[in-house]
Amino acid sequence: MTDQQLVRPAAMSGFPEWLPEVRIVEQHWLDVVRAGFERYGFCSVETPSVESLDVLMAKGETSQEVYTLRRLQEDADDRSDAKLGLHFDLTVPFARYVAQHFNELVFPFKRYQIQRVWRGERAQEGRFREFTQCDIDVINIDQVPLHFDAELPRIIHDVMTDLKLPAWTLNVNNRKVLQGFYQGLGIEDPLEVIRTVDKIDKIGVSGVSELLSKKAGLTDRQVGACMELAGIRGTDASVVEDITAAGVRSELLSEGLDELAFVMDSLSDLPRGSVVADLSIARGLDYYTGTVYEGKFTDWPDYGSICSGGRYENLAGSYIRRNLPGIGLSIGLTRIFAKLLAEGLLTTGPVSVSDVLVVLPGQEQRAAATAVADRLRRRGLNVELYHQPDKIAKQVRYASRKGIPFVWFPPFSEDRAHEVKDLATGEQTAADPEVWQRP
Repeated sequence: MTDQQLVRPAAMSGFPEWLPEVRIVEQHWLDVVRAGFERYGFCSVETPSVESLDVLMAKGETSQEVYTLRRLQEDADDRSDAKLGLHFDLTVPFARYVAQHFNELVFPFKRYQIQRVWRGERAQEGRFREFTQCDIDVINIDQVPLHFDAELPRIIHDVMTDLKLPAWTLNVNNRKVLQGFYQGLGIEDPLEVIRTVDKIDKIGVSGVSELLSKKAGLTDRQVGACMELAGIRGTDASVVEDITAAGVRSELLSEGLDELAFVMDSLSDLPRGSVVADLSIARGLDYYTGTVYEGKFTDWPDYGSICSGGRYENLAGSYIRRNLPGIGLSIGLTRIFAKLLAEGLLTTGPVSVSDVLVVLPGQEQRAAATAVADRLRRRGLNVELYHQPDKIAKQVRYASRKGIPFVWFPPFSEDRAHEVKDLATGEQTAADPEVWQRP
């Protein structure tokens, strides 16, 4: 192959990949997340990476993010794949899953789902085109108890604490508060205002105010009231008093305030400041109808949300003639992981997952070395057999470079015993493969 024929090896922008010593840490994180979800009785499901575009479009304003799927060598008259796309989140496929398996599920159905998702957006810090999401959702028939609005953030708090993340805050709001407040102000299209206010992190208060005035047609009084509401924050249920002090009244607002107070009261035992009622949080997607969540790193306020979600009244009901409301929260695992790696805050693991390397002095000893490795594996150890006869020093150096902590020397003559070398201490001692335990 000539130089002109060589293809430069490079990962696509927005499609992260890790070296083995980083990937091993990510896998540990996934185990921690999985264990945390299961502690609260959530079961695992997995849906296909591909959904019909009709399913993917059920969520609202997402069409620009969807990667469509087609075969490179498709027949000219074969349009069977023309309406397929890669899922851009896990909530919409989950809603379809529940509707499809409705008669086989026990409700309330509590599931977690950890999968890759794809979004066709410009790659930048914290934004990827392919990434892993870790979702928990509860769907029930007719009504999801408000209890879950508080339980889900508690689960996320436990999991993210177990991951030992740098300081972060879970911000909580309620769409009923926003919509009811805007209705009380006489705003004709509250949902348009919610979508606009959700841009505060991106364009700031002045940018949102200008959009509300020029695009949404709000009066100066209405814009001022909206911005005053967006500026309210509190660490307990007393935040409700700050909202009611604005003097705006509506039935929907009162309902939302009661729900917000319930959530804040229910989480009051968590460390102060870890959960904050933040009235600027809107979550711009149309299907959210009640409690909404958005988690942020404390030291990187301009970085994207690290967890998010909320209550949706009948997303699954789009596919079945039953009322199936739900509530969910998602951890953006790749976004968190990539940030800590970039900041040098991630302690990487070894290149290898092996506990022991069994040496191979010569080809004639391969059968004996293989037998020793198998005996150790049957006892639960991860064991690598060196791949070819080499000088012992080279084999030990190989183990050291890969981070394999122990090197095993089988007795390749009758007058010798098994020995194991601890590469951390340099100590080499006799060992029995039937009883030896990694210290």
